[in-house]
Amino acid sequence: MNQKELKELIEFLIEKDIAEFELERGDVKVRIKRAGEHTLHAHSEPRFFAVPPAPVPAVEIGAVPSVPAPAAAAPTAPVPAPTEEGLHIVKSPIVGTFYEAPSPGAPPFAKVGDTVEVGQVLCIVEAMKLLNEIESDVAGEIVKKFATNGQPIEYGQELFVIRPKK
Repeated sequence: MNQKELKELIEFLIEKDIAEFELERGDVKVRIKRAGEHTLHAHSEPRFFAVPPAPVPAVEIGAVPSVPAPAAAAPTAPVPAPTEEGLHIVKSPIVGTFYEAPSPGAPPFAKVGDTVEVGQVLCIVEAMKLLNEIESDVAGEIVKKFATNGQPIEYGQELFVIRPKK
């Protein structure tokens, strides 16, 4: 069971208000037990449960209901917008895994400081074994890259900040 499947399972359990769940698939066994108090946040913004705060995915989920409220405010605000006007943010059109290069060991499609044109590939987002090329919709210079190679990303998550050409 990969991280995406686990995330979808947790979202489903929260949506259906299931407190305890156990799954055994071959040699993999997953047991999810939610805290006794039921949350109101789960129905308002379930997608934030998918982003684990730690790099190691937790199998025993006890504090899931209390995590989203503080974390929900920080990722939604674009970081560079307040400091400099006119920057363009490229967001992910799908949920998947971010890849900065066409293959392992290959140079990245685009890095901070590169000048890109409209339609130029910035990265790949893998979703359900399909590799989706994410293209720049503006010409300009890449100012910031938010995702790291191999990172799971959400729909609408910020990937790049581009300073458009004038």
